[in-house]
Amino acid sequence: MAKSTAVTAWEALFRAQVAVMRQLAAEFPKTLSLNEYDVLFNLSRAPGQRCRLRDLTQLVLLTQPSISRLVDRLAARGLVEKTPDENDGRGTFVQLTPEGFEIYRQVAVEHAKSIRQRLSESLDAQELAELERLSIKLRNGA
Repeated sequence: MAKSTAVTAWEALFRAQVAVMRQLAAEFPKTLSLNEYDVLFNLSRAPGQRCRLRDLTQLVLLTQPSISRLVDRLAARGLVEKTPDENDGRGTFVQLTPEGFEIYRQVAVEHAKSIRQRLSESLDAQELAELERLSIKLRNGA
């Protein structure tokens, strides 16, 4: 049975993502893990660099228990602070500390350089813009 175009496209997208992520992971600064970076990245974009733990769980590609342990490790390193939600005793806020933001910023500069290098080796500016457009369209349709 012949594969559908959608399946073929998905396989190509998935395999490209895996190949690029392997390269980026190998070049990633050792200051943070990719998962730690993902948490700090999302907090850096949140209003006041702060969000509820349950909202962070929706943004990061980990399970809730894994994120809780990861946030605890980041808090122990002084990169984030955890505070109870005043309006919901069961909720917890996570906020990026100034030290956490500085480490995030340093790693982000190196990571962005690596991303630019890896992607621009294969795609020109017009193709990168099209990749962005299609990726946003796929994400919004999911």
